[in-house]
Amino acid sequence: MQVKTLVITGFGLNCEAETKAAFDHCGSETDLVHLNNLLNGTISIHNYHILVFIGGFSFGDHLGAGTVFANKLKFGLKDDIIKFISDEKLIIGICNGFQTMTRLGLLPGIDNNYLSEQSVALNWNDSGVFRDDWVTLNVEQNSPCIFTKGIDKLEVPIRHGEGKFIANSDILEMIEKNNLVVLRYTDTNDNPTQKFPFNPNGSLNAIAGICDPTGRIFGLMPHPEAYLSPYNHPNWIKQKYIGNLPKEGQGMKIFRNAVQHIRNNFPTLSQSDFF
Repeated sequence: MQVKTLVITGFGLNCEAETKAAFDHCGSETDLVHLNNLLNGTISIHNYHILVFIGGFSFGDHLGAGTVFANKLKFGLKDDIIKFISDEKLIIGICNGFQTMTRLGLLPGIDNNYLSEQSVALNWNDSGVFRDDWVTLNVEQNSPCIFTKGIDKLEVPIRHGEGKFIANSDILEMIEKNNLVVLRYTDTNDNPTQKFPFNPNGSLNAIAGICDPTGRIFGLMPHPEAYLSPYNHPNWIKQKYIGNLPKEGQGMKIFRNAVQHIRNNFPTLSQSDFF
């Protein structure tokens, strides 16, 4: 069976090439589909196992990052997205994709509450400026997230101006209680931190990514698709010199986990199920 991944493109989104490369390398058949082709029904999300909201600046972020994109999805594809979730398929949103997912109300998805109202947000960075840097993340081992299984730590790039994770105290407590935090920004001692620049935006509880209670819907601000090759790392020359250059970039594991999960959990699907 061929795992099929849908990467939504168009209107200021700009990480499609590396996201496709990641899923293709992991054995998925990956299609880049313009948002308009989904909204007009030319292509259906139900032809796919994995749905991806990529990074970029959808609709120029003029009304706030992810706002216009989320509204188009909510009013054009709400029922389809709900069915996609109920079919136990996977959704990942990266950077602008994460912002879109929070605007949609896809996350945190507590009590199966999807696409009804927004309860968390990604706000302007405390620094007041766009940050393009690398961060170190701890992966929460109690999280149910499918995408981060077997990963303890990630070093990946960030590039955003609106990345500060915020929520009211009640929602934040529920997220923590249900182990929905997947990634936290850490300092040089591997401790979660609010200190800049290790926490590049001031996110509450150092949160860099969360999932829903099923672990199948995942949003994160850092860019794993930007660390697929060991040569993406800014210190690859030093790593090679001292003999610890990895065989692949650390971000690749996230995409491999997703593809493997589909293979393990959709073993009986035939081609007729896709068309």
